[in-house]
Amino acid sequence: MEEVREAKQELRAKVEKAINGLEAEDRQQKLETIQERLFDFANFLEARIVLLYVNAPNEVPSMEIIQKTVEIGKIVVLPAFDVQKSGIKLMKIDNPKRDLIMGPRQILEPNPQRCRKVPLECIDIAIIPGVALDEKGGRLGAGDGYYDRLIPKLPITTRKVALAIEDQIFQQVPMESHDKYVDIIVTNKRVIYKI
Repeated sequence: MEEVREAKQELRAKVEKAINGLEAEDRQQKLETIQERLFDFANFLEARIVLLYVNAPNEVPSMEIIQKTVEIGKIVVLPAFDVQKSGIKLMKIDNPKRDLIMGPRQILEPNPQRCRKVPLECIDIAIIPGVALDEKGGRLGAGDGYYDRLIPKLPITTRKVALAIEDQIFQQVPMESHDKYVDIIVTNKRVIYKI
């Protein structure tokens, strides 16, 4: 167990180094390509209610994706974190500039005074953050476990999709029994369907 945790920390450090090592222009080009692929992706195009995320460090930046998703008329849902209960509430936002406040994890999240809760079963596609991923859908997150608890609660029909720069894809991500997989990964080079 401890070995797996150490391997996860090493992989997070490796990803951070790889991302920080990218030239700003190269990184921006890769991120734009990921965004284009997502917005051309059939599951995304067909979805009416989209769960997105506000990125933590070393996750694909998401604010532009959130804004564009609102602009094209989809219903955008973002997580609000309950650190006491280690839980997530899903909330609909209409305007990212107006509806978000700084949350307990120092990441922007929906303001409960302005946004209303959305039931899990309404989500058509869930864009799940990841720091490192593998071709089997193995996912290494920030380490808080919020999404590992959320993924199994989502309907089986909800596509669980991660976004990643190709530098975040590894042969195998260290997984523990509580870690959950995603169905699809959209990178700057390809769309990976879980094997």
